[in-house]
Amino acid sequence: MASELQFTGERFLPGCTGEIAYEHWHRYAFARRFAAGRRVLDAACGEGYGTALLATVAASAVGVDVDIATIEHARATYGESARLSFVAASCTGFPLPSDSIDLVVSFETIEHVSAEQQRQMLSEFARVLKPDGLFVLSSPNKKLYSDARNYVNEFHVHELDRDALSQLLAQHFPAQRWFSQRLAYWSGLWKEGEMQNGESLRAEALLGDAAGVAPCSAPEAMYFVVVAARQEGALPQFDIELSLFTDAGESVLKRAEADAGEVLRLDRLLLERDTSLAKQSEHIRHLERLVAERERIVVERDRQLAELNGAREERERMIAECNSDLALRAQAIATQQKKLGVLEAERARQDAALAAQERAIAYLQSFRGWLAWPSRRLRQRFDQRR
Repeated sequence: MASELQFTGERFLPGCTGEIAYEHWHRYAFARRFAAGRRVLDAACGEGYGTALLATVAASAVGVDVDIATIEHARATYGESARLSFVAASCTGFPLPSDSIDLVVSFETIEHVSAEQQRQMLSEFARVLKPDGLFVLSSPNKKLYSDARNYVNEFHVHELDRDALSQLLAQHFPAQRWFSQRLAYWSGLWKEGEMQNGESLRAEALLGDAAGVAPCSAPEAMYFVVVAARQEGALPQFDIELSLFTDAGESVLKRAEADAGEVLRLDRLLLERDTSLAKQSEHIRHLERLVAERERIVVERDRQLAELNGAREERERMIAECNSDLALRAQAIATQQKKLGVLEAERARQDAALAAQERAIAYLQSFRGWLAWPSRRLRQRFDQRR
């Protein structure tokens, strides 16, 4: 069973759809015309889908990739036969004899290695190619792919612009035919019926709007696809000037339709949101009116509370004054009660003295006292003389 490979955002997998599928499948579909009946090397083959496609028309196709797990996945997924095989090796050293390959294909590989490794890789491509062999590669246009977009691809080591790529290729492959690849969306019109007598589909590209229609000049390349050879005579005659590709599932069209549906859905949601916001705004204004009324009530309540607090403070002041008066009065009463106690004691003493006098008078007025009176007077006088 084939092991599952995870899409990292860089290495294309056949399960991916959309723009990346258009770019990768188109390159292999374009290179397929040069592979018929030839011995083909797919350098940095990745998952193996492109090698398998080339093998459908090639005499033999070998896919080479440095990652062993990826090669094992390719073998398990596409199998191996006399026409299709996969080898784990580096692009700077192929386990292949010199002059043994008719066509080398290397798509989106050169930017993944250093400048020195790029030179080594091209030298190795030239070694395994026959003198009249073809080399087809693709490479992102640094000017547009990275510089213009201020974009950094973490998987790319050394990107090239057109001049740098041309000079690098010229060391081993001075004969070159350049093609520009860039994703775009077109409306297609073509002649019905089968082509006859070798007739090819001629294409035109138009650019227009309400102001007018004119021939569409070729846009600047996002990717360069170069068919190269050691000598000019090895390059084939090209019967096409424009190659278009779409996937069988029309994934980009379906994505665009889905995006359009999503836009309509979002528009409905925006309308619902605006309606909801209007209701919420009215509710907020109602709440603000309630808050303003509450604030007015709070202010009035605070004013009344301030008046009540003033009255309470006045009452507390009066109570304090009364308590002070009561304290003074209690102190005066205590003083009077003290004086009264002294007077009561004095009165009790006087009452006791008076009672003693009354007892003495009563005694003297009695018969017994009358008899003792002379002797008592004598004793008093005697005491006085002493």
